[in-house]
Amino acid sequence: MTDSDIEIDIEITADLVRDLLREQHPDLAGLDIREVAGGWDNRQWRLGEELAVRMPRRERAPDLQRKECRWLPVLAPRLPLPVPNPVRAGGPSARFPKPWTVMTWVPGKPLDSTSISRGDHAADPLAAFLTALYVEALEDAPITSDRGQHPKKCTEGFDHFFHAVVPGGIADDVRSVWDDAVAAPEWEGPPLWVHGDLHPANVVVSDGMLAGVIDFGDMFAGDPAWDLAAAWVILPAGAALRFFDAYAQADEATILRARGLAALKSLFLMLMGRNGDRGLPGGKPTWGPAGRAALDRVLSDGSM
Repeated sequence: MTDSDIEIDIEITADLVRDLLREQHPDLAGLDIREVAGGWDNRQWRLGEELAVRMPRRERAPDLQRKECRWLPVLAPRLPLPVPNPVRAGGPSARFPKPWTVMTWVPGKPLDSTSISRGDHAADPLAAFLTALYVEALEDAPITSDRGQHPKKCTEGFDHFFHAVVPGGIADDVRSVWDDAVAAPEWEGPPLWVHGDLHPANVVVSDGMLAGVIDFGDMFAGDPAWDLAAAWVILPAGAALRFFDAYAQADEATILRARGLAALKSLFLMLMGRNGDRGLPGGKPTWGPAGRAALDRVLSDGSM
């Protein structure tokens, strides 16, 4: 665990959130406040019907919030699916020593607690969203050391997840997918805007349809394969082919990298799910089934 993974040792309650609003944004303090389940780096509270308060729960969270506040207003206007937008900034105070934000609320349920009922319909909006997102990033766009790398630089992490959770009966097939990704040529295009953390808890669904994308704290400039892995991690079985047909910009090497990264992300979700089942800190019980289903899709929907 790095220092950035350490949880902030402050109890965040509805009363604390309301007191902070009264101190810094009193015009919002009269709205209903309801805690939202989930969240990795931040705890989230609904504020009325249209807003949400995001309170840091880990040491790295303030930096991620600052990144979202800086760049989401730049990206959001061209994106065809709803995304959160910063509305107000909360500063550190005696009651809470970290910055916090008020964002727009994206209606829907996270995919790890529901399902997409029509994969053929979901493939097109996801492809349109990533096509709109993937423009050449500005020179001062954020970069990252732990995401955006070629798969060959992520082998240590893959091996850790692989040995921890991969079912024995499919281990050789999963390893083959990863080896193909490691052997694939690197991204040779300019650094593109990448969401960086597309998985079932970071997209929302309404009426069985993809309805929004949330949590842009890990956005970076780099290889789009990191997001294109969503063809397997997010979309239902059988939808990957339609997705790549609609996206129409991925060459064979990019698809191989994306499929390997989808395997990596699936194993990570499975591990977090296992930790949740055991009651370990940071565990996410709903992520385990989502990760296993995604891994099955990686193996069954691999042919493009």
